Amino acid sequence: MEPEKLIARLRENIVSVMRGKREVVDLCICALLARGHVLLEDVPGVGKTTLASLLARSIDGSFQRIQFTSDLLPSDILGVSIFDPERRAFEFREGPLFANVVLADEINRTTPKTQSALLEAMNTGQVSMDRETHRLPHPFMVVATQNPIEFHGTFPLPKSQMDRFLVRISVGYPSREAEMQILREQRMAQEETNVKPALSIAEVELLQQVAMDVKVDDDLLDYITRIAEATRSAAVFELGLSTRGTLALRRAAQARALLDARRFVTPDDIKAVAVAVVAHRVQVAQSFERGGVASQEEVEAVREVLQRVDVPV
Repeated sequence: MEPEKLIARLRENIVSVMRGKREVVDLCICALLARGHVLLEDVPGVGKTTLASLLARSIDGSFQRIQFTSDLLPSDILGVSIFDPERRAFEFREGPLFANVVLADEINRTTPKTQSALLEAMNTGQVSMDRETHRLPHPFMVVATQNPIEFHGTFPLPKSQMDRFLVRISVGYPSREAEMQILREQRMAQEETNVKPALSIAEVELLQQVAMDVKVDDDLLDYITRIAEATRSAAVFELGLSTRGTLALRRAAQARALLDARRFVTPDDIKAVAVAVVAHRVQVAQSFERGGVASQEEVEAVREVLQRVDVPV
């Protein structure tokens, strides 16, 4: 089947339940195609966990949900080596991180030590235990959630670890029409559990390869570079976009182009994903950090950069 039809099938599978959130769903699909991870943040009850679960259920692969708490240990998510008396050797028992899609619920409620173990695995695609390396499944995607307004009992993610997420997405409240429909039907949770896979693992890998091959002209690479330079030189920023961030912006733009059934990137693709890719990687000077979450000031500062930087024609 053509990649465009596969993407349309995946998108329809999710938006049939996640009503009124087409743009948010598209960003999540972009992250999947770009082999990236997603950080969903917003107030409680707007569908963060539902969206993550829908994405996972729409892929015919393994899925694990980890509820992060303050007493969670790295071994609780990575796995542990257990001594086998019959073999007289240690045997590695895989933790819940060994799945195609992992939902890390309320990631900012666990300790920095456990957060670091998770984010290191996200970055390297492998787990090292007792001098042995264990590869994570492929494809591998972490969808993490956090509540930006709670402080008690939370451990904010530092910028160096936020950088591991390809996109940071705020779900937002549904429109009046969408919420009315949810209230009428009263079956959002039931629909979530009934969702069938829309794509196989082989089809996901195919789409990821096609996205990687989407053409990006040199003038658009220059555009991405100028956006990064603007965040590094402007007085409003204390921390600018890293080189990892520019690579993430390119990958996300390629995936965004594929969502629109194109095999080449346009400036509009870069603009469409820039805020979600860049805002959590930069820091506005003297801004008040709200629990490690990219503040609205950072979002607005990135939007201003996009308005200032000349778009290639």
